[in-house]
Amino acid sequence: MSAASSEWLSGWRLRLLILSIVAAAIGYVGFSVWGGWQQVSSAIGRIGAGMIVLALMMSLVNYGLRLLRWGLYLQQLGYRVPVATNVRIYLAGFALTTTPAKAGEALRALLLKPLGVRYADSLSALLSERISDLLAVLAMAAVGISQYPHYSPLLWLFAIMIPLFWILLASKTLLEYGQQQCRFLPSRLANIGHKVFNLLMSTRRCHPPHLLLQASALSLAAWCAEGMAFYWILQQLQADISVQTALFIYAISMLAGAASFMPGGLGGAELAMTGLLHLNGLPLPDAIAASLVIRLATLWFAVVLGGIALLLEPAPQGSTVVPTEE
Repeated sequence: MSAASSEWLSGWRLRLLILSIVAAAIGYVGFSVWGGWQQVSSAIGRIGAGMIVLALMMSLVNYGLRLLRWGLYLQQLGYRVPVATNVRIYLAGFALTTTPAKAGEALRALLLKPLGVRYADSLSALLSERISDLLAVLAMAAVGISQYPHYSPLLWLFAIMIPLFWILLASKTLLEYGQQQCRFLPSRLANIGHKVFNLLMSTRRCHPPHLLLQASALSLAAWCAEGMAFYWILQQLQADISVQTALFIYAISMLAGAASFMPGGLGGAELAMTGLLHLNGLPLPDAIAASLVIRLATLWFAVVLGGIALLLEPAPQGSTVVPTEE
């Protein structure tokens, strides 16, 4: 496994990782110069080393809760990966977060394969993670929207959509029915619909009702941990922003980063976060400082931990339980 992981952190993947780091560094410096280098530096100083350490700790809470969720998915699929090995493999996937083509997720599947975990099952767990993350971030955004009465229709839409999606995800009958109805759509839409329902069907095994609730709670707690770190950073800057608004800004920024289709949401998340903070009354240098610090403490901290995990020699462990077919 160590040989495989070394191969993954070499060649074009290593070049892409280095390129993403250099591009981000240039972008962050340019961002700071645009906002006023001295003012941004001063704002980062006001945030303080202690708060940055606290933000890193909250990121560890996020990673830990998501790791626990990942373990539950693998157990549901019939696998028992040794704890130390599972931690290392999960963290290793973060090393390539900022590279294109979802290389980190592919790495997890590659490292799990020698333990008997099929690629199809790794994909099911991965897709389940992404869906669970999306629902959690949408729920966080809904909390913030509640602060804006004129957006109440959107709040009701979220309140209805999220439970309905949970029900759909847990029901094989509803998924099969939806897939059948795709045949009535125009050919292109029908193809897209079939692909969407095939993906949802592949994740359904990870979402029996009891596990759906557990995974959703873990996801919401994980992303709220980072959201609270963001709020505390804003408090250090004496921002007049409520915790609900901070969670809303953080959630919307994560969604904007995902919508940008840039690896790790690079650029899109930072711009959205800075813009929303500035619209909520935070001076531009402070908004830039808060955005940079939280992204360094979340995204880039994950990349560093992933690189360390990827380079660690794996301890010899037992094998897994081969899953039974449905």
